[in-house]
Amino acid sequence: MKTVIVGGVAGGMSAATRLRRLDESAEIVVFERGPYVSYANCGLPYYVGGVITDRTSLLLQTPQSLAARFRLDVRTGHEVISIDPVARTVSVLDVAAGETCTESYDELILAAGAAAREAAGHPGIPTHTLRTVEDVDAIGVLVDAAVDHPTALVVGGGFIGLEAVENLVRRGIHVTLIQRSAQILTPLDPEMVAPLEAQLRSHGVDVRTSVTIDEVTAAAVQLSDGAVRRPDFIVDASGVVPSIDLARSAGLRIGPTGGIAVDAANRTSQPHIYAVGDGVEKVDALSGSEALVTMAGLANRHGRSVADVIAGRDERNTAALGTAIVQVFDTVAAKVGWSERQLVAAGRAHRVIHTHPASHATYYPGAQTMSMKLLVNPETDAILGAQIVGGEGVDKRIDVIAVAMAGGITASGLSRLELAYAPQFGSAKDPINQLGYVADNLRTGDTRTIQWHELDAVRDAGAILVDVRTPSEYASGSIPGAVNIPVDDLRDRLAELPDGPVVVHCQVGQRGHTAARILSHHDRDVVNLDGGYRTWAAGSAARPRVPAPHA
Repeated sequence: MKTVIVGGVAGGMSAATRLRRLDESAEIVVFERGPYVSYANCGLPYYVGGVITDRTSLLLQTPQSLAARFRLDVRTGHEVISIDPVARTVSVLDVAAGETCTESYDELILAAGAAAREAAGHPGIPTHTLRTVEDVDAIGVLVDAAVDHPTALVVGGGFIGLEAVENLVRRGIHVTLIQRSAQILTPLDPEMVAPLEAQLRSHGVDVRTSVTIDEVTAAAVQLSDGAVRRPDFIVDASGVVPSIDLARSAGLRIGPTGGIAVDAANRTSQPHIYAVGDGVEKVDALSGSEALVTMAGLANRHGRSVADVIAGRDERNTAALGTAIVQVFDTVAAKVGWSERQLVAAGRAHRVIHTHPASHATYYPGAQTMSMKLLVNPETDAILGAQIVGGEGVDKRIDVIAVAMAGGITASGLSRLELAYAPQFGSAKDPINQLGYVADNLRTGDTRTIQWHELDAVRDAGAILVDVRTPSEYASGSIPGAVNIPVDDLRDRLAELPDGPVVVHCQVGQRGHTAARILSHHDRDVVNLDGGYRTWAAGSAARPRVPAPHA
């Protein structure tokens, strides 16, 4: 049995090494267009920033090491340019020699992944993407050559763009970040992104949203908001597109998302041809429909799965949750499942929960505040998605929620999870448990909430807003027009509240819940402002604004 694999990074190399472990006699040939295989592309930005100092540590394997350990025939600098599905052959270009040969296969795996959107050539201003070792080497040369207040323009505020910004700043470069949409990191909702944007600005990054490039001259970039920048170089991180040219020319079906369509066993529409990685459609866990999810974990997992299928095992993919995480300086942002924006766009009913717990017991030194958002199906109590922003502890909490979603644990069920506890790691009521308690209160009707973006409409309809924090908290910052009655005084001051509906709020929501329960027992129509003042402030800060243009 001869298996040919196109692409020698995550999905392709996982398939090759797994297949060898399952079948010692198989002939396995891997073609990789570039000069490197099995490299840690997720670590590339951190090499640019000097966090990773040893370049060779990113190059996990070589053709020689793969041949020695796994008896793989890995050919770098070889580009597969066409497929004949009937004859079961591929045409391969030796890039250096300029010669083409034909290679037969019994089974073919396409793992070409996704490519950065074509970076536009700009006269006089070097422009690079940040996807390959070659990209990093080229950017490294520009960073080393930049002197006298070096500057860079980063296009795109997604995961890769944010990592590029952080690492360029670490090298002493002043960065302007532009984002086409109204916010950076669009997989998250606006109030969750606000702390991340504040972190960027605190490190001197000029963040400009709803902005694109209008024109590039020999030495200047004219932005759509009127600003002019003169960067030493541009990093284009505006996104990726599936690499499907080879598949399309071979007659493989391309799905509605623009990725290669495959079944649950990674089979394409042509017999004996499989596809894995970022160029392939996945199945979304919430909708059951096709989705593009470009995650290294999925690419590696599906590479392993397709090897099992070829070896004769009954292996199927699971649906994708889209779990992701990024750190920008001291702030970590993570998500799983759908955002509120996605749910609203799809017209799906949902319930929103915001909490702001500490990463571990507050009496133990070093506790850091997190902002957590949980999205819940109000009919079934199923978890639809989550977002967490903070410092320490974000990673393990998002993973717990991802496991809960995969295992069918409900939002209220989070309250019953038995999680490891010691003061330096968590609280006796872990932030995950706290989310569950709030979810259960909403499920049972013990409390009712409104969201930060609903407050204006509720007040316009006649509700009074009561701030139940302390006077000192109120004085340090408050929602305009709110009446301050501390929760501890509320029972004695009920007569001060006019008739009609009431909205209560505290700093993060917990005292507001207590206040709402007090008022409900006195037959008042009351709702709690979910997430309290902190969520309202973050959401208000995230409202679209146009930065002032300046040269």
